[in-house]
Amino acid sequence: MRLLLISNSASPGEQYLEKPAQDIATFLGNQKKNVVFIPFAGVTFSFDAYVDKVNKALSGVGVEVKGVHTFDDPIKAVEEAGAIMVGGGNTFQLAKMMQEQGLIEAIRKKVIDGGAPYVGWSAGSNVACPTICTTNDMPIVEPLSFNVLNLVPFQINPHYLDTHPSDHGGETREVRILEYIEANPTMYVAGLREGCRFLVENGKIKLIGVRTLRVFKKGKQITEYSTADDIQFLME
Repeated sequence: MRLLLISNSASPGEQYLEKPAQDIATFLGNQKKNVVFIPFAGVTFSFDAYVDKVNKALSGVGVEVKGVHTFDDPIKAVEEAGAIMVGGGNTFQLAKMMQEQGLIEAIRKKVIDGGAPYVGWSAGSNVACPTICTTNDMPIVEPLSFNVLNLVPFQINPHYLDTHPSDHGGETREVRILEYIEANPTMYVAGLREGCRFLVENGKIKLIGVRTLRVFKKGKQITEYSTADDIQFLME
């Protein structure tokens, strides 16, 4: 199983997918032009516009995607894809549409049994987890359940932030995650900061990026991990 799970599409001052583009191309290898893209997290723009945006951003590295919504049979499209890519946006809408179209099991089978590379960013990384419970998004629609692809055995919180604005009276990201692990004591949560990504290949996981990873689990001290550290425990 091969996964590239990216925190965000672009940090401030960057072009869309500017930083992860080369990593995506290298990761996909000879499947650069046989990628089925799941655009369902896009809410305020059309799925066609989302596909165009991704293709424009990745054209310089030779990657071309086709929107799953353009196929008469989305499940067959996934079954025949060389690779799967899932974009960011609203995780609740993404999960709902994937569930309703039978794509959860189709993608799991293609990635786990078929060996297709999987690329996701933001919401696309969220749905690679057991559930979407550690997303940052507002539940604008109700999915059939919170259970999603379960490609990794831990939860990701993309766009993880440490800051707490002085004029903001609400909970911090850390507080929200502490609530989650209190209710789900067996689960690790990885706070994946912007500009960082996970590479999973053959059961091994590696952190890529210039920032550290913040890991939470009930009963354990909150810990920071760098790219030089062993984070294999997340896959156990």
